[in-house]
Amino acid sequence: MPSDQGDVPTGLSRRSLLRGGLAAAAGLAAASASSACNAMSAGLAGSEVAPGTVTYWNLFGGGDGARMQTMQDRYRSSPGSPDLQAATFTWGNPYYTKVSLATIGGVPPDVAVSHLTRSTNLARAGLLSEITDDMLGLVGLEAGDFVEKAWREQEVDGRSYAVPFDTHPFVLYYNADVCDRAGLLESDGSLQPIAGTEQWEAALTAAKEVTGAYGATVPTIADPATSWRWFQTLYQQHDGATPWLGDGGRELTYDLDVTLDALAYIQSLTERGLMPTNTDYAGAQTLMFTGQSGFYLQGEWEIATAQSIPGLEFGMVPIPTLFDRPAQQGDSHTFVLPARERTEVQVERAMGFVRSMLDQSLTWARGGHIPAYRPALDSPEYRALEPQSNYAAAADTVVYDAPAWYSGSGSNFENIVGAQVGLVQQGLATPQSAVEAARSQLLTYAATPSPL
Repeated sequence: MPSDQGDVPTGLSRRSLLRGGLAAAAGLAAASASSACNAMSAGLAGSEVAPGTVTYWNLFGGGDGARMQTMQDRYRSSPGSPDLQAATFTWGNPYYTKVSLATIGGVPPDVAVSHLTRSTNLARAGLLSEITDDMLGLVGLEAGDFVEKAWREQEVDGRSYAVPFDTHPFVLYYNADVCDRAGLLESDGSLQPIAGTEQWEAALTAAKEVTGAYGATVPTIADPATSWRWFQTLYQQHDGATPWLGDGGRELTYDLDVTLDALAYIQSLTERGLMPTNTDYAGAQTLMFTGQSGFYLQGEWEIATAQSIPGLEFGMVPIPTLFDRPAQQGDSHTFVLPARERTEVQVERAMGFVRSMLDQSLTWARGGHIPAYRPALDSPEYRALEPQSNYAAAADTVVYDAPAWYSGSGSNFENIVGAQVGLVQQGLATPQSAVEAARSQLLTYAATPSPL
């Protein structure tokens, strides 16, 4: 198995070798800059920045990217705001590799976005600066300003390294026309409560009778991340469910009986034709949007797509509790300060940018994400925002992926387990064979030291 040392001479770790090489390269690139620190911060973004500029990296595309651009422009137009250089990079592993290498090489941005499930690993690798109460206080913030679960989950060994921006859970979309004709709506147009597998299956059966196709849809092919989210949601709704990974990813700690039960239930829904066996990401949502399915399971970020469909009346609610307790897989976007030496002025500039983004949480919430900043979440404006506020309770029952260097949103872990769940959905693997295949692949990662 690979080790921390590899072929590097004793006393020189892979990380120190990378740090030295990247730092040297960054130093050469910054030699002619009037401010070495600011030039190196701009290095991987591709241009030099003026002293006092806030540099910011994110991974937002699509509707999220457009909203973030609007928020950045508002920051720039605010009287007294420092200059801002923002850069957007490819979502997932490529983005986190870039942030890690830039930080190791001494050329990180002032502020970066990180999924909460990725920030823990970055913090343990020494790649993030701690965010203290004093730093929060510089811009009028404190820990109590944030949703308790998101704030607690971002802590590492009792220290804070991330400022939660939102919660984005797996949710249930419903086609209001189909559900109305199926007798599943209340008099005010809201979805009747669904609890337990019997009520869930009855609702899907009623919807299927209306559509003539399916009761609910979720991607089954070419989208392992969604397959993982669907499985993790049902797995974590079981009493006795344990995290899939333990000891920082060095152990596989899932409960086998609960895993097999959740997989068997997922497969039963496709075997009975209540959900499709072969549909990709776009196909799953199209079926619900066009009235061929009553329900659609996906992250809340697809709200913008649903809103763009002419004539589509839809709603969104937390995933029904089908087993023992409410739970839905999810994650949070956070703001982090990649590790570097900062003066108090630089800290205040970085935290001021973060505060500006938090103050614009309602703009962000229109794209579906639940604000983690309590003044926005508790505001009358957010409560009046529908259907967004109708699933806000999911922020308290969201389940984050267990921390490991290879886990989190867009990770190898999600791809490995999700691919096997997809085969179960398609009827191409049994629950037992899927678990065995996932376990075999994950053991390799569990035995491999973190490359950071």
